[in-house]
Amino acid sequence: MTGRALAGYGRLLEVLVSEGELLASSAHGADPGLAVPNAPGMTLGGTVRHVGSVYRMVTAWLRAGDQPTRWQRAPAPGESLEDYLRAGHRELVAELAAHDPEEGCPTWWPVHQAYGFWYRRLAHETTVHRIDVQQAAARMTVGGIDDEVALDGVDEALTLWFTHRLGVLGVTNAWRGQVAVLTGRRRWIASMTATGTSAWRAGEDEVDGVDATVATDPTGMYLWLWGRRPIRTVTPAGDRTGIGQLWHLLRLATH
Repeated sequence: MTGRALAGYGRLLEVLVSEGELLASSAHGADPGLAVPNAPGMTLGGTVRHVGSVYRMVTAWLRAGDQPTRWQRAPAPGESLEDYLRAGHRELVAELAAHDPEEGCPTWWPVHQAYGFWYRRLAHETTVHRIDVQQAAARMTVGGIDDEVALDGVDEALTLWFTHRLGVLGVTNAWRGQVAVLTGRRRWIASMTATGTSAWRAGEDEVDGVDATVATDPTGMYLWLWGRRPIRTVTPAGDRTGIGQLWHLLRLATH
């Protein structure tokens, strides 16, 4: 596993730029106390504050070379949430754009220690939370996600979060088997064993013999894997216990 994205890194940087702007504009004038649907405990304001904090943490990490312990985690006195987000977004984009995605830098994924990791990670972080803010505000049409970006996000959810993050957490599994994830003519296999979890991009013949499958369109699968759609919003086949285990393990990994 190399961690290489399915989407081009230039495209992912474009996504980070456009989604950051859309997130900020979607939060403008909205009640920060509004609850985020499908994300228990999250509010619109907390979501914006979280993303602005992540931007600053990553920028500080890249500049110093070591993961920071202190950074600006909330707006300064008199600074709006929107301005806090925009300022952090500008600095982050400038920092990433100044470096080739293949250039080495520290990250939290051992197999991908390069700026491209952050291009990808922050593009999807911003996209997911832009949708959160738009759904919470409930006063606008929630924007879509291009298939290319959604498929890359599916890949990231499975190979980074389901595989690596759950491994770091040391999660064990009550159900053991394989679930195939099918969307946009691509397929992945998510494997759950007594000793851990893993997922990989699969060939068509590898899907034969899995215990279960889930299928939907790329945007739907992207949102489902991130818990932004209920468990029943994919087309299931096979062992429903395994499908439930996949969905619930991803909730643990991504929260």
